Amino acid sequence: MPNSTVSVLMTAFNREKYIASSIESVLSSTYSDFELIVVDDASSDHTVEIAREYESKDHRVKVFVNETNLGDYPNRNKAASLATGKYIKYLDSDDLIYSHGLAVFIQSMEQNPTAILGMTSRNALPQLPFPHLLNPRNAYLRHFFGSGLLDFGPSGVIIRRDVFMAVGCFSGKRFVGDQECWMKIAASHPVLELAPSLIYWRRHEGQEYQIGTAGIDGGYFLMTIPMLREAFASSDCPLNEKEKSNILKIQYRSTARTLLKYLLKTGNISKVLQRKKQLMVPVTAIF
Repeated sequence: MPNSTVSVLMTAFNREKYIASSIESVLSSTYSDFELIVVDDASSDHTVEIAREYESKDHRVKVFVNETNLGDYPNRNKAASLATGKYIKYLDSDDLIYSHGLAVFIQSMEQNPTAILGMTSRNALPQLPFPHLLNPRNAYLRHFFGSGLLDFGPSGVIIRRDVFMAVGCFSGKRFVGDQECWMKIAASHPVLELAPSLIYWRRHEGQEYQIGTAGIDGGYFLMTIPMLREAFASSDCPLNEKEKSNILKIQYRSTARTLLKYLLKTGNISKVLQRKKQLMVPVTAIF
């Protein structure tokens, strides 16, 4: 039986500047039935010492330290393996959750027991009150033909732990591993679109997002199209062939624009052609 309703999972690597405020934001939650599992990925700064201070003061905080660095998604999987809650709620060690956020995540899921995945929304002016329960097809349509949904980072998501473990957690693909996992779950299970502004996503130099968006060498640029092709090849994908084709065409055009901008800026046609070949972008999308 789970010890707490929700396990808040905080993975960390050299986050001494931010982890105190991240932990304090969880401890300040109006919802109190949680455990906070902090898994340090062999930091070389004072991250562990700071986390241990909170562990010594609050029994809900549990700190684990990896002997060697596992990397982003493997460490997230490690944290999930330590969880005991019905739900798991990631919060990155440089992000914050607002005091009401955890209560909204939990209450929304409990009131919609068929939902497996809860995603905070980008839509601040919805036509209907939140939360919105979406079947697999509608979740995919909302994501690809609406304002986006399934590409939120782990801090903006709550997941039923048993299903997350059953699907094998994160595959380990860097940068796109979270969207890949959400799409896999959403292809077969209902998704709950929650109210926006439940967490604060901090942007700063050195975070994974900044590394992943580094032009045509960035991980998101290189890995998104292959990830989508793989997801669309699954028999569980709720989209029809025309919809898949249209989505990939949009991705190809976006990729082509990025490649052309790089070519005009650098004149490095060999690298552009290398990336085009690597991503298997049709020639007609570029020239």
